[in-house]
Amino acid sequence: MPKVYTRYGDSGETSLLYGGRVKKNDLRTEAYGTIDEAVSALGMARISSTDPHVKEIILNLQKDLFTAGAELATDKDHFNKFLKHFTPITEDMIKSAEETIDELQSEFELPPFFVLPGGSSASSAIDLSRSILRRAERWIVSLDEGNLIREESVVLPYINRVADLLFILARYEDRKLENDLLK
Repeated sequence: MPKVYTRYGDSGETSLLYGGRVKKNDLRTEAYGTIDEAVSALGMARISSTDPHVKEIILNLQKDLFTAGAELATDKDHFNKFLKHFTPITEDMIKSAEETIDELQSEFELPPFFVLPGGSSASSAIDLSRSILRRAERWIVSLDEGNLIREESVVLPYINRVADLLFILARYEDRKLENDLLK
């Protein structure tokens, strides 16, 4: 079995997918690392939820977010290599997130007050994931401003939409709770 440690990162650098090395605090590593945090928090949400539909949505989001992270971990000059292994984030994925939001919202009414996270373990982990993705969004904006992602990339609107979806998913997870628990 290969060793987990390589020592290649001991100098504060890491490898991008399909070529190139950057500092560990590079905008790209901040962006895809933050998405990785959200994927991990979604794992906590998935294991905490008892709702099969919520678990399915989360699992699919984890897979797609992994792809978003891989896209951001690839230098745009090496993107053709990425395409041999992954399908990039697409407009259809954004539309799917919107459709899921609409479907979930049709099944419950949002509370008429500001919702504090903490209704349940699962919704709290979903809300944590949402706030982590909002941070990833900010890093992606910086990447875009630095011309470090492809012009055709739709990762930013996708992450924005998934964060919206996670807000609704957390409320959906807690839809049967008494409103007093959500204040």
